[in-house]
Amino acid sequence: MLETKVTAFLERLSFKLNNKKIVVGVSGGPDSLALLHFLLGERDKKNLSIVAAHVDHMFRGQESYEDAMFVQNFCEQNQVPFEMARINVPKIMEASGMSSQLAAREARYDFYLSTMEKYDFPFLALGHHGDDQIETMLMRATRGSTGMARAGIPFSRPFHKGRIFRPFLCLSKDEIWNYCKSNELTPRMDPSNEKGVYSRNRFRMQVLPFLKTENPHVHENFQRFSEDLQSDETYLLELTERHMNTVVKIREKSKITIDVNQFLEVPLPLQRRGIQLILNYLYMGKSADLSAVHIEQVFHLIRHREPSGKLDFPGGLKVIRSYHQLSFQFQADQVEPYFFEVNEPGTILLPSKESIRIERANSEIPSNKPYMAFFKEEKLKWPIIIRTRRIGDRMTLKGMQGSKKLKDIFIDRKIPVHDRDNWPVITDSEGNIIWLPGLKKSSFEGIDSAARQYILLTYYK
Repeated sequence: MLETKVTAFLERLSFKLNNKKIVVGVSGGPDSLALLHFLLGERDKKNLSIVAAHVDHMFRGQESYEDAMFVQNFCEQNQVPFEMARINVPKIMEASGMSSQLAAREARYDFYLSTMEKYDFPFLALGHHGDDQIETMLMRATRGSTGMARAGIPFSRPFHKGRIFRPFLCLSKDEIWNYCKSNELTPRMDPSNEKGVYSRNRFRMQVLPFLKTENPHVHENFQRFSEDLQSDETYLLELTERHMNTVVKIREKSKITIDVNQFLEVPLPLQRRGIQLILNYLYMGKSADLSAVHIEQVFHLIRHREPSGKLDFPGGLKVIRSYHQLSFQFQADQVEPYFFEVNEPGTILLPSKESIRIERANSEIPSNKPYMAFFKEEKLKWPIIIRTRRIGDRMTLKGMQGSKKLKDIFIDRKIPVHDRDNWPVITDSEGNIIWLPGLKKSSFEGIDSAARQYILLTYYK
């Protein structure tokens, strides 16, 4: 008996219906109609408050409008408050480019949320059942989903300030149909559920019958498998978050950078989940176009012998490897070349928020440091130029013969590629590179005991 089975399912998951205020999503089909009928049977026993919410997606004209009127009439007969919205989903699809299923789902859930807020009801009940669970898990496994997505449809999950729950996940479609027949329910049928153009329908019509032939109770096994995956994944994600806190070096709204060496010390099962956590964070949980293939691409980039590389992911996300750093970022900043001409002492603020201070110093100078450079004033030719690098830039190095390409200096010092174009290059008026702050000093730089006056340059990171 359906009531007994659902009650046992809810008890096993420690979910109590008592005193709950519930919005029920009702399309008029057998699943949602049976769910509403079941909850009505529990209404007085469990002191339930119930509101039915229906969305006409306007795909089928008069036919879908009649579905709405059917649900409204059922609610009136059973004294259930009824809320309805007619949403032109085809128009939304045209404007947004979304698929019919995605556009309809977003419109539907938006209306459910507004109904919950209107009545101040914190729970939303939906009629997904065990056959839906099988289809979802098989579809996601076929697509290559990872992490929690492989577990299929959760029995319960947060939904804004409330919660969604699905009490029929323990049931097969046949059990729901039998319940409708025994209670003389006459649900409406949506012909789109039979169209082979939808991936879910192909699984429903071709794969599911085979599985049920092998085991009529296969939906129960898939539901237990789903619950096991969810509990295991929850625990592994907790471990992953602890490890990733030591690996992540930069965390911003649209960018995360990790230390590759520290990441590789994390256990392999947690590495995969760590990448997934980063992607979920940056995509804000909406990474439907990502799969296990993308995770493998990240691992290839990490383990490849080349010190640098780049991946282009859906939605404009860039994954950039540079030596021991791996950055995930949307719309990687395009560095605009800068050029400052300085004719007197002062401070120049760079676009990167770093700064260079130019001042005069006498013979009592502070100790020489990598972020300071000294030049005899009588030999320095003003103006001093502070700019970004150019193709072919070379500089003479202090204590060495000849000159060296800036590109080679950056490579030797393992400066990430995305930092090189922003690094300040300082020249005199004749174009001689006199300093590469924090990296190399030129043959022009140095302290001479005979000099009375210096120009001191200080680089503030």
